[in-house]
Amino acid sequence: MSTSSTRRGFMKTAATALAATALPASLRAQPDDDYNEMLVIDALCFGKEWGDDVYQALRAANYAGIIESLPRRDLQTAIDALVAWRTQIDTHADQLMPALQAADFTRARDSGRTAVLMNFQDSTMLEGEVSNIDALHALGMRSFQLTYNFRNLVGDGCLERTNAGLSDFGLEVVERMNALGVLIDLSHCGPQTTLDGIAFSERPVGITHTMCTAIRPHPRAKTDEQIRACAEKGGVIGMVALGYFVGPDPGGETTIEHYADHIEHAVNVAGIEHVGVSTDFPPQGISPWATYENWYTPRTGFFKESYELRWPPWIPELDSTDRFRNLNRVLASRGWSSRDRERLLGRNWLRLFKDTIG
Repeated sequence: MSTSSTRRGFMKTAATALAATALPASLRAQPDDDYNEMLVIDALCFGKEWGDDVYQALRAANYAGIIESLPRRDLQTAIDALVAWRTQIDTHADQLMPALQAADFTRARDSGRTAVLMNFQDSTMLEGEVSNIDALHALGMRSFQLTYNFRNLVGDGCLERTNAGLSDFGLEVVERMNALGVLIDLSHCGPQTTLDGIAFSERPVGITHTMCTAIRPHPRAKTDEQIRACAEKGGVIGMVALGYFVGPDPGGETTIEHYADHIEHAVNVAGIEHVGVSTDFPPQGISPWATYENWYTPRTGFFKESYELRWPPWIPELDSTDRFRNLNRVLASRGWSSRDRERLLGRNWLRLFKDTIG
């Protein structure tokens, strides 16, 4: 057996054991009745090769909806991805449905399926043409990020040396997204691009997967100013569940309590109506498939050192289909009401979708 195979097997076993034992016994013993009745939306969750294990994980996690990340290298790549997804949904109509409007998430929950909202984590697929938003919208796209980590024709990303904000073309893109009902996502945008996206949008915006600079200074985190501005516009900020984004300095152990700390800080800044959850990984978690060689090593080639990649990247209590059940218990132990927990786990996203995609 190869060294990588041995390491992979060990990490799977270790992660499973940690996920089962990480919570105190008093929390593990609490009933999940309220979670099972909640409408749960993961605001960035993408399948890993979309086999039976992914569909089973969606059901086990009680996901009424996810935002899926599609390839966006150029326009043709984006079109092909949207067409392929519609075929996949048609083939698995007992498991999935397209999220073309907010009500689809409720329909999915009521029918035991998962609604999939199509998102691109960049605007490169527009190829400098605002009219391409119309074409992608017609094929089912309902959200995209204005930028990824670096500069594009719309604005600067969070790893760019400069901080120029939105371009004139970017303002045209924002206006067209508003008109069509496409959710503006500012997750990877640079500081000024984030503020510009909020200020120039006539509709609320989303920051689907981020964390709080006040707790974890990082290029991908958002400041209290950005979080507050998003909330004041009616938007929602999703807290990402990746350990190396959420956790303390290297050498410290990252736990679900650190994740809950980010959530509570965001709620204190923005209000309970404006914070949601997201993972930024497949519904079954990262440890079941990732190795140091296929996850960590490739990322060192396209992320700057300031990204502070770490291995392993997951939080054990959040790296299984019980992730948000576990979070539900932690927040209940911190005094959160069932109503506020359901707002966080899905209802806030649902309200944002009503205000944006319609």
